[in-house]
Amino acid sequence: MKIVIIGAGEVGYHIAKALYKTNDVVVVDKSESACARADELDVHVMQGNGANVSILHDLLERADLLVAVTGSDEVNIVACMASKLIVKDKDKLKTVARVSNPDYIDKPVAKRPQIGIDIMVCPELSLASEVAKILAIPSAIDAEYFADGKVEMMEFVVPDDHSLVGKQMQELHLANCCIVSALFRNAEVIIPHGEDMIEGNDHIVVIGKPASMKEVRDLFGEKEGKRSKVMIIGGGVVGFYLAKMVAKSDFDLKIIESDKERSAIIAQELPEVLVLHGDGTDLSLLKEEGVSEMDVVISVTNSDEKNLLCALLAKQLGVKKVIARSDRAEYVSLFEMVGVDSAVSPRQATINEVLKLTFGQGIESITTIEGEQAEIIEYTTSKKSKIVGNPLKNVKFPAGAIVSMVVHKGNTVVPRGEYVIEEGDRVVVFALQSANAEVERLFK
Repeated sequence: MKIVIIGAGEVGYHIAKALYKTNDVVVVDKSESACARADELDVHVMQGNGANVSILHDLLERADLLVAVTGSDEVNIVACMASKLIVKDKDKLKTVARVSNPDYIDKPVAKRPQIGIDIMVCPELSLASEVAKILAIPSAIDAEYFADGKVEMMEFVVPDDHSLVGKQMQELHLANCCIVSALFRNAEVIIPHGEDMIEGNDHIVVIGKPASMKEVRDLFGEKEGKRSKVMIIGGGVVGFYLAKMVAKSDFDLKIIESDKERSAIIAQELPEVLVLHGDGTDLSLLKEEGVSEMDVVISVTNSDEKNLLCALLAKQLGVKKVIARSDRAEYVSLFEMVGVDSAVSPRQATINEVLKLTFGQGIESITTIEGEQAEIIEYTTSKKSKIVGNPLKNVKFPAGAIVSMVVHKGNTVVPRGEYVIEEGDRVVVFALQSANAEVERLFK
């Protein structure tokens, strides 16, 4: 595919990095330093305004996808609209725009074909939605849903003193409709086998039928009926969206916001939430507001460094689970390395939507995890899919991937070696990035 990326910031750079090996990628940005960084990849780089019609006219010849991810909503929208007007085959060219202003979008992902935008993504809303899912499951540090909610993915941390430490995977005895798809250990991603030993601080990824996941949650110490205490540091776009999403749920919720005027606006909009005007790094304020009694502290200010400091202060004061926003890709693994339970990035939602378009037909959803080292992909099989009609044990599946779940006619199953996947099945696959191309070929 020929892909034109407008904007070479964090999001644009990482989209190019994920796609340049198997696609013809062109990157456009006004910033000289951003262009220089993108030039390190094997892509064509042009310095200029991505909304300039004359620039677009030259770049869009034979283009299949235009992704506009600059820091300006208006530039992104104009680039997509202009592109659809320029090209002759409007159906062939797909457009994606990153948009943050709530005046333009009211949900994480929307379609606006009437104005020339096939996919509109709001990273801030996507991030708030991701954190809200994590909050709904107190024992987990990550959660995703597939196949219209029929398949659930959760990531748990094994504490050093947990009863699972020292046991083999085969001793877990999970419910029939659950499977451990991966272990994350010291920045390494492992697809586990029965003999693999569980170690303290391992991250375990479990995929299963929602009804069967309760016993997994119980295994990691979740208590029913307990009202969670949650503190959000930062009342900006992400913090406000998140508070709005969970305000009416079973949480005792507090927000700390440093801007006095912004604090007043949030308090007026969300009367059921306690809004505090102050600094999330103020130790005396944190102690006064009982941060040690919180179940979760989430720091989502616009500063990565401040988010890290707030999260680590909360952890030091006894908070069980801390979540921090990180806009810079290289910080995500660093945050988790130094003690943050879950580092979340607003850029990932945009990247996932673009990847879904480039993977071709049959992809229902894609979630990139562990610093883009692995992906969980949901496919819908067709009669042409090579994986259809043969027992899984006879399919040459790559070593770095595993079929985790299959939804067949509404029923969710963990497929064993004898299982035969049929046309129309929804198949959830866990795959290392190195195995993606081979997996994709099986579903074409």
